Amino acid sequence: MFGEFVLICMQFSWLTDTKYPKSVTESVYLGGEVNITCQIPEEHEVHFCKEDDNHICQTISSSKVREMSGSSERNEERVVTVSISNVSVRDAGVYWCGAETRDTYLTFISLNTKIQLNLIMPPVVRHEGESAEIICSYDSIYKSKPKSLCKGKCSTRDRNPLSETVREENETKTGRLTLNDNITAGVFTGTITGLTAEDAGKYWCAVTLETELNYLYTHLIVIMNEELTLTKYEGDDVSIQCRHHDEDQKSFCKAHEASMCVKDGVSLETIRDDRFSFSDEASTGVFTVKITDLREEDSGIYWCGAHVTTKVHLNISKDFSMIIIISVCMILLLIGGFTLTVCKLRHKRRGDAYTKPSSVYCTITHNPL
Repeated sequence: MFGEFVLICMQFSWLTDTKYPKSVTESVYLGGEVNITCQIPEEHEVHFCKEDDNHICQTISSSKVREMSGSSERNEERVVTVSISNVSVRDAGVYWCGAETRDTYLTFISLNTKIQLNLIMPPVVRHEGESAEIICSYDSIYKSKPKSLCKGKCSTRDRNPLSETVREENETKTGRLTLNDNITAGVFTGTITGLTAEDAGKYWCAVTLETELNYLYTHLIVIMNEELTLTKYEGDDVSIQCRHHDEDQKSFCKAHEASMCVKDGVSLETIRDDRFSFSDEASTGVFTVKITDLREEDSGIYWCGAHVTTKVHLNISKDFSMIIIISVCMILLLIGGFTLTVCKLRHKRRGDAYTKPSSVYCTITHNPL
């Protein structure tokens, strides 16, 4: 009975002392490590808990909680961090952090920070027209629960057409999306056939409890079959047009593979150079990348777009016409210099061969008659 009373106190404090709790979202790859932090008053103990399926916050052992050194926003508070390593599907969900105070008979808990922990799978990258498999692992406690794969977050009120739920049956199919639940392995798999640009995006795996529990997501990247090849000379400028959807982040990335352009589930502009500029034409679904003063090291493979991406081959060559002009000028200068040298040598030789005529002396002898 005492335990129930403590729980009531916790819920009471949650609703009154923390009217507007701070809310944060953390995302981590399966098998990775995540640090969840919160601030509590200096004189209080930390209380860290995780919501169960009934939205009751179950306390996490204090042995798993470690304090981080460092300053907080206010001197009277300290920063507390919970570190979760080798993250599994069981770790996904909602966590609460707050302060705990005790007197002789009661424990008061004030929860001031809500943390939504989402799990990320590596991006799924396929070409236009191919099939894609999105594999969702789940905890064994959910094996009898309905499971959903949705483009965008799963919600019973607002569902994207490319969404499906598998319930008691092992497999269900709607259009090009087939969902298969392998209870033994603890995974359900969504297969999408005949991929188009519209299929690209962020997909969520969800389990239906009282509401949809969105716990894991991945990015489906569709590479368009039409590639772009550009050849330019050093010093030139180039403009490249990229397709995007309104909800997509704009991305222009230099990498060997499209999957390398996604980090922590977010598509990134991995190029940081003043010679690169971006202009957006939202109404046409196109943004333009301009590169000025091209250099030989700019050559390579680029991925243009975010979830819908186009492979761009950019080849930068030296301007051989200029090299030829310079070479011809150098040759002409050499010929001119050689000709001038020969003329000077010839002139010198002629000067050496010329001799002045000998003086002629005449002696006049007078013969007397």
